[in-house]
Amino acid sequence: MVEAQDGAKEGCIVVLGATGGIGSALARRLAAKGNRLLIAGRNPEKLEALAAEIGTVSLVLDARRAVEVQAGLDRAVERFGRVDGVANCVGSLLLKPAHLTSQDEFDATVATNLGSAFATVYAAGRVMRQGGSIVLVSSAAARLGLPNHEAIAAAKAGIIGLTLSAAATYASRGLRVNCVAPGLVETPLTAGITGNAQAAKASTAMHALGRLGSPGDVASAIEWFLAPEQSWVTGQILGVDGGLGSVRTRGGG
Repeated sequence: MVEAQDGAKEGCIVVLGATGGIGSALARRLAAKGNRLLIAGRNPEKLEALAAEIGTVSLVLDARRAVEVQAGLDRAVERFGRVDGVANCVGSLLLKPAHLTSQDEFDATVATNLGSAFATVYAAGRVMRQGGSIVLVSSAAARLGLPNHEAIAAAKAGIIGLTLSAAATYASRGLRVNCVAPGLVETPLTAGITGNAQAAKASTAMHALGRLGSPGDVASAIEWFLAPEQSWVTGQILGVDGGLGSVRTRGGG
């Protein structure tokens, strides 16, 4: 939150995909610290419930569509004066080998993950002309070869490339672009894995720290990137992954 010289609060943070596991954890953290928020997503009922819980403004939109994201950021400017930060927590999970992935499944995976990330940068680049922070979400799977991750790994790797290029493009105006790359996080999206005892055990063994991630683990990293105190940090890909992407222990998988 940025304070005006007269002490009044100005600006806001926009959270896209706010009703997911990571997005809702982020929204709660930011609201608890007094940040003004606009939370957005595609589920009106969940959005309304979360907005009522944390006392903030909500907006139904499809983050895969750049014009809708820009309209959301424009709405935030109308309400709060400016947008200081935007976090895209939109995502999906598809675990199939390439030869069993249909064209529709691949297209949907790319649209939801990479498409929404591009839409976020597109909209922020048009609206956030005073600078600020964009945070995107990739995956450890984009930097580590994991079986049956071809579609999601391709989409998430694209987000890393987008982050680096956009960080270079918008640095001159003080608009920072960073990215977190989580390991396996226990959310409703990953319940098919984490809810299976055998799969959860195997996945846990792949993480050097010996546990799966929580939504709060990732939300805290996104919050750090959003903070104005990190005004000298851009173009970074932060692995919030329990060591999955970079560490192997003797007893690890």
